[in-house]
Amino acid sequence: CAYVVPFSCMIRGGLQDGMSITVCGRVLLNADRFNVNLQQGAEVVALQVNPRYQMLWIGPGYVVHNTHQNGTWGWEERKYETPFPRGQTFSLQILVTQESYKILANGKPFLEYKHRMPFSDVDRICVVGMVELSLVTFHSLAVRNYKKCIKNYKYFLIMCPIKIQKYDPRHAALPGSLVSYYKYLTVPYKSIIYDGVQPAKCIIIQGVITPQAKRFDNITSFSLRHRTGIAFYYSLCFDENVVVCNSYEDGTWGNEEQSGLKLFERGQPFQVTICCSPDNYKMFVNGEKACTYSHRYTKLEEIDVLEVSGDVQLSFVQP
Repeated sequence: CAYVVPFSCMIRGGLQDGMSITVCGRVLLNADRFNVNLQQGAEVVALQVNPRYQMLWIGPGYVVHNTHQNGTWGWEERKYETPFPRGQTFSLQILVTQESYKILANGKPFLEYKHRMPFSDVDRICVVGMVELSLVTFHSLAVRNYKKCIKNYKYFLIMCPIKIQKYDPRHAALPGSLVSYYKYLTVPYKSIIYDGVQPAKCIIIQGVITPQAKRFDNITSFSLRHRTGIAFYYSLCFDENVVVCNSYEDGTWGNEEQSGLKLFERGQPFQVTICCSPDNYKMFVNGEKACTYSHRYTKLEEIDVLEVSGDVQLSFVQP
């Protein structure tokens, strides 16, 4: 499915209990509204997430949630706040449970929407309105503490089974061009991780490796830090064509874990997803598993800083 709005994509096998859906993009500066719909066919909408910006006298915007079935809309559930400001990037995550949809915005809980029709009837996701898309993914929850994650739904596991196309600067303005969507973030980049890194927490990073990327002049790296050290350090060594994983504790680097540098290319866009499980970190690059790194620092709730540095341009980060 191409990320062109209006966007419509079949959900293979339909929605299932424990499935998560992630939508990332940017709201246009002049947006009046946009919709993210979970649908049955073309007419029935099990869940509509509808940010609106018309009534600006009550604030910067609000979000309407509703269901359309039997030819009519139901009663609206409104939140008079918006985590989707005009002109800004966002991530919307929806976790399907037996009782409801758990909705997160930019990694934080936003709303729980009780089912008004069977979620198993949903077979399509649609996005319409004044928004640009960079990512739409589906995956089933697959962590050992499943029930805990459902109860405390701030954390659930998402994978990103997508292929990012080669970046051609001549076509940077075309729909589907990842790097045309965003104003780049400042690098070195540092962000606080909401409530620390805990099992089922996922971090999404999107950007472009610069054509001149090296190792020794300006190391390209992704780091998860705590107050006194680095729990997970992932470094791209382009001159040596290897990736190095390590930890820095008690003033000393540990033993390096190395693998081939096959998923990153100079001058090309990337999406990195770091998923935390009870035993390790799983790293995905452009939808492919890159590495598994066992925890050396086990106080996961104390790991609360994400850093990105080096020869990279960042377009989107969900810490």
